Amino acid sequence: MEVQQENTETTAILRLQVDDWWKVEFDLASADKAYSSRDNHTIVRSIGDTPFIAFRSNAAGNSSGSYTRVRMFRYFTYNREEFLTHYHNRSNVESTIWMIKSKFTDLVRSKDRTAQLNEVLLKVLCHNIYVLIQESFELGIDAKFIN
Repeated sequence: MEVQQENTETTAILRLQVDDWWKVEFDLASADKAYSSRDNHTIVRSIGDTPFIAFRSNAAGNSSGSYTRVRMFRYFTYNREEFLTHYHNRSNVESTIWMIKSKFTDLVRSKDRTAQLNEVLLKVLCHNIYVLIQESFELGIDAKFIN
């Protein structure tokens, strides 16, 4: 996990994330329109993943310099439903981020970068504990703890 400055350019963010992806096996990468560029499609493809990145409304299928982007645009055009199924997997991530921000605010109060990362990770941990407790009550699961 990396804490970024507020207005960091998307290609720079994606390059940092891709450097860590080799540690985990991914088959595809979903991203919103802010990441829709030739460079980002090429970066994701360079590590063997399929980029399901939303296209801007003015996108065309003649993206010079990026075979991957042209291929994905054609896939989007001719297999829109299947493309959107993969793309909307990111909705789960977006929903989780929204839940964390609404419950614990989106402010990170720490000044030090390490402390900021720890603060964000703690919010994620608290969210996961909250969801476990909520689901145990909702599903009627009687949790047994070892003394």
